[in-house]
Amino acid sequence: MTQHPITPPFELRNQWRNEWLRADQPGTSMENWLINHASQWGADQIKANIERERQEVADEELEACRQWLEINGAPRKFIDGLLVARCCPEPPSLKEQALKDVDEILKNASSPLRSDFDRILAALKELPDPS
Repeated sequence: MTQHPITPPFELRNQWRNEWLRADQPGTSMENWLINHASQWGADQIKANIERERQEVADEELEACRQWLEINGAPRKFIDGLLVARCCPEPPSLKEQALKDVDEILKNASSPLRSDFDRILAALKELPDPS
C-alpha cells in the first residue's frame, strides 16, 4: 500500500500515541485524538507546501526582474535597493505590534482585565496609521 505524501511518519504517529497514553483525555477516544492531531498536521503540511511554492515563484520573479534591470542598464544601487525592499519588508509599525499584543492578551484575559484592554484597544485603533 502506498502512503499519501502527507501521511505522518511512523515516529510521529507513535509519539502522538504515547502522548495520548500519558495525557488525561476523559471522553476522548484515542482514535479521535489521533485523527485530530493527524488532520492538523496534514493541514500544516499543505500550508507549508503552498507557502514554499509561493516563495519559489516570488524568488524566480525577483531574479527575472533583477536580470531585466541589469540588462537594461539600471544602476547597481537601484537593483540592490529593489532586492532589499523585496526580500526584507519593513517591520510592522509600533501601532500594528501593539494591536497584535493586545489581541493576544485579550484571548486569555479575565473579565476585569478585559475592560481595561478594550479601552486600550479602542485608543490604539483611533491612532493614525503610519505613512
